[in-house]
Amino acid sequence: MPHPIPSLETERLLLRPFTFEDATDMQRLAGHEKIASTTLNVPHPYEVGMAEQWIATHAKDYFAQGSINHALCLKQTGELIGAIGLAIQKRHNRAELGYWIGVPYWNQGYCTEAARCLIRFGFESMSLHKITSCHLHDNPASGRVMLKVGMEFEGELKDQIRKGDAYMTVRVYGILNPKT
Repeated sequence: MPHPIPSLETERLLLRPFTFEDATDMQRLAGHEKIASTTLNVPHPYEVGMAEQWIATHAKDYFAQGSINHALCLKQTGELIGAIGLAIQKRHNRAELGYWIGVPYWNQGYCTEAARCLIRFGFESMSLHKITSCHLHDNPASGRVMLKVGMEFEGELKDQIRKGDAYMTVRVYGILNPKT
């Protein structure tokens, strides 16, 4: 039986549903301290079993809300390089885009390529009205990705989240579906 979450392709990437076989690579990549320090929801240390627990939620989240989490893989080799997803808020017909890329794959345009693809899918196939994303104030590289995919800076939320004992400011971006 095919997986309910659709796969997507770009020139260089395959965005596909995660499988439990991805857990070891995911733990290795997401477990890098730089990933935790630049993301809202990836913990450090990334302990054994965390990847499997997260992967196990994907089908339920898709059926309940339409939320999508994709393994971000190199098309030529199938190698896992990160994750990207849309957390759907059905009531408001919008989603929040989230992503991380493994440190060895930074600065190669993969995140921008994948984000463009997923935004297009969200607008064309899911008929979303708006997609937002945010990044930690001290991670401007993520903000550059958001600008490159056509998002506009909407504001800054001071001390919006807490990571460990520190409160952190986030910068929020958004893009409207041009057809709604």
